[in-house]
Amino acid sequence: MQLKVPGSFKADETVQLRVPQQRISGTEQESTESEISHPSGVDSSHRIRDDNTADQLNRRRNRNPRKAPRPSLFSRLVAVLHLAPLLSVLATQAARLAPYARRMRPQYPRPGRTGLRRWLPSWRQWLGASFTGVGLSGLFLVIAYAATDIPDNLNSYATQQDNVYLWADGTPMARTGWVQRQAMPLKDIPADVRWAVLAAENESFYSDPGISFQGITRALFRTLGNGDTQGGSTITQQYVKNVYLNQDQTVGRKFTEAMIALKLDDRMSKDEILENYLNTSWFGRGTYGIQRAAQAYYGKDVSELNASEAAFLAALLKGAGLYDPTLSSANRARAVERWSWTLDRMVDIGKLSKAERATYKKFPEPLKRNPLYDTGEQTDYLVELASQNAKKAAKISDKDFDLGGYQIYTTFDKKREDQLTGAVTKARKKALKDHPKTAETAHYGAASVAADGRIVAVYGGPDHRKQGYNESNATTVPAGTAFTPFVYAAGLEHGVRKTRDAEATPVTGESLYNGDDDVPVTTPEGPYWDRSGRKVAASNDGDRSYGQISLHRAMELSVNTPFMQLGMDTGLDKVRATAEASGLLPSSIGAQVPALSMGSSTPSAIRMASGYSTFAAAGKHTEPYSVRRITHNGTKVRLDLPSSRRAVGADVAQEVDSALTDAFHAAHPDGAPATAKVAGKTGTTQKDTAAWYVGTSKSVSTAVVVYRIDLAKSLEPLPLKGIAGTPAPDVPYGIWAGAMSPLG
Repeated sequence: MQLKVPGSFKADETVQLRVPQQRISGTEQESTESEISHPSGVDSSHRIRDDNTADQLNRRRNRNPRKAPRPSLFSRLVAVLHLAPLLSVLATQAARLAPYARRMRPQYPRPGRTGLRRWLPSWRQWLGASFTGVGLSGLFLVIAYAATDIPDNLNSYATQQDNVYLWADGTPMARTGWVQRQAMPLKDIPADVRWAVLAAENESFYSDPGISFQGITRALFRTLGNGDTQGGSTITQQYVKNVYLNQDQTVGRKFTEAMIALKLDDRMSKDEILENYLNTSWFGRGTYGIQRAAQAYYGKDVSELNASEAAFLAALLKGAGLYDPTLSSANRARAVERWSWTLDRMVDIGKLSKAERATYKKFPEPLKRNPLYDTGEQTDYLVELASQNAKKAAKISDKDFDLGGYQIYTTFDKKREDQLTGAVTKARKKALKDHPKTAETAHYGAASVAADGRIVAVYGGPDHRKQGYNESNATTVPAGTAFTPFVYAAGLEHGVRKTRDAEATPVTGESLYNGDDDVPVTTPEGPYWDRSGRKVAASNDGDRSYGQISLHRAMELSVNTPFMQLGMDTGLDKVRATAEASGLLPSSIGAQVPALSMGSSTPSAIRMASGYSTFAAAGKHTEPYSVRRITHNGTKVRLDLPSSRRAVGADVAQEVDSALTDAFHAAHPDGAPATAKVAGKTGTTQKDTAAWYVGTSKSVSTAVVVYRIDLAKSLEPLPLKGIAGTPAPDVPYGIWAGAMSPLG
């Protein structure tokens, strides 16, 4: 190959030749590589690489591929925050300002100056430093605002609620849950209440950006000076602290609070922020939110507060431990001063007229104690009944109910509840005094049910926390002869059959039956024999015989034997159906044998009272219920209230009620005025294991039962041995009379 040298080439110049690599194949390429890699004279064994070695090298290269360099932290921050356009603009401006910055670079000691002035920056340098500080601060705030997110998880204490239970008159009865809080819509919070809080805490709330720059500056100086970071928070900032952050008093938390407040103010309306703030703030006495505070301090809903009461509650936001007047005289002085100041501020900002302000001269004293803490003893039995009824009637799951926020308006009458509890407590104490050994295992259950189905009072036991089950709702002991009115109603409703194939013959109150003691029970085929081969017979109290007696008179005098035979003549299936239609639960009805008519069924006190109320309601029965209304955070919840239905004919109910009225006056001639519409009957059992009294006055029926069970040994009822009184139903009647007083 010949190379042509250009004419301009000189001897001292070097020419580099680049020979492009050509593709060669097979052994020729291997030979070339071998010759290049291994000069002559080297043993060929060292110049030849077998295939296995080459594969190993390739695998090593593949295992350790070269990685791209990781972007710097600055690059990643720019990408995440989308700051590239901003940085580009700043870079351009920095290039323009660079010459001026060099001029402003201080020279020390400064030429042309003498003394101390030689070491001080010029006014230009001071001005430049100031602008630079402002610019960097602004940049920092922009980055901080962009980097701060509103947390997804709220403070659990700020959102958790309780369920509150109210008496029939609307006053608080009890509450359940770890936190006392009930959220209320802003529309249900009076304007006076809202502006009392705003006047005391943040009157510029509707115009500020969510933070107070003056307040933040003041808080910063306090922190740097003596560590006090309190003060300077807007309502938006306070809300952020309540639901998103903790209560740590640090500059870092304060700064984060301000950033979140700015974003929140941009995303939520002012009304939404105010509503949430009023529903999550701490007011003392274990309460969160303005609704629960109104109930804890004044025993009323927030909708019923006036401006004066609202001004006091607003003072509690400064610290309930310092402003609750019931804690100390110093607290009261601070509360009065803050209350008066808040009302004056409302006048200053135009939210309260001077004339109305003049009417609030006396400090609105709050309640001495929180009525929502009135739980335990009988109240817990009421809560148990109401919660079961609420979940069933409103179709609320256990999970949703436990999340709280429900207001349960019950049917319980506080006055009647107190009377019933007092009557049972008195009887219990007397029994412990007169019969200390047997009274230790005595149990008392009682319930009052109105003719329209409302449960107005119950006695469930001495203390729900010590005795977990409810005596008023327990199906433990037989009803005894207190069951006979249902047998009487069945006979009047369906008539009787003396032979199998005969048509039913009507029965009235004047129909005669054998009232002698121990009269055998008969069927159309003859006497009724039990499994042991003995004739079944009923027994009267005191083994007394009455001869032929009308059914009305037999009910009046509590003669038992006619009603056992009446049950057989009517049909035990019809007796059962009548009892169930009147209110007794099917699961409590006894077996269809003659003893059914003598009260082998085991209804609860609530159900016995409900059954007797059917007669007082002209034969219409309404299932007993304990909840009349439910709201959730102020919004009404759909509730399926029971409706009345016909159980027995009106004429039948009237006759049974009339016989029970005569029974009451015959047994207790001095118990009520002769003209009083009071009806009632005793109930005893053959083995003396239970004593009942069930009666009606003023359209409210009450059932009382006394029995003995030693729960440490068994669930079998024990003989009363005198603790029910002499005669046996004396104590149940005394409790009934005390609970229903005055009668008439």
